Amino acid sequence: MASQSSRALLTHTKRWVLVDAAHQPVGRLAAQLSMQLQGKTKPIYHPTTTMGDNIVVINADKVQFSGKKWDDKLYRWHTGWPGGFRERTARDMHARKPTEVLRKAVNGMLPKNKLRRRMMDQLFLIEGDKHPYGMNVDEVLQP
Repeated sequence: MASQSSRALLTHTKRWVLVDAAHQPVGRLAAQLSMQLQGKTKPIYHPTTTMGDNIVVINADKVQFSGKKWDDKLYRWHTGWPGGFRERTARDMHARKPTEVLRKAVNGMLPKNKLRRRMMDQLFLIEGDKHPYGMNVDEVLQP
């Protein structure tokens, strides 16, 4: 006879979730995606495991910022070279890589530990609404 914990694990296996990000605020969507990636929406959540679902986000290039954040929000980094401090506005970042704004927002909301990269590997950001994961999707999540 299977133990209660093993039955719970079988009941709450990883699912493939589809999310449409068109016209959604970046912060609210990122918060919801980070909770889903961590597995906090499941009753068997534990912080030392990756119980989260695989998430396919379509129309990730059509996310929205409120107010003047497209021009005021800055992404900063250092290249490691002398004088290598760089910064870009959200509008410039979106023009170069449309999905990077949402990826950075979700990445910043995940816990800063060894599981962070594994959780980010379960996030698939797609420009447009056509994606190659159609056979895998179990559920459509409404943000």
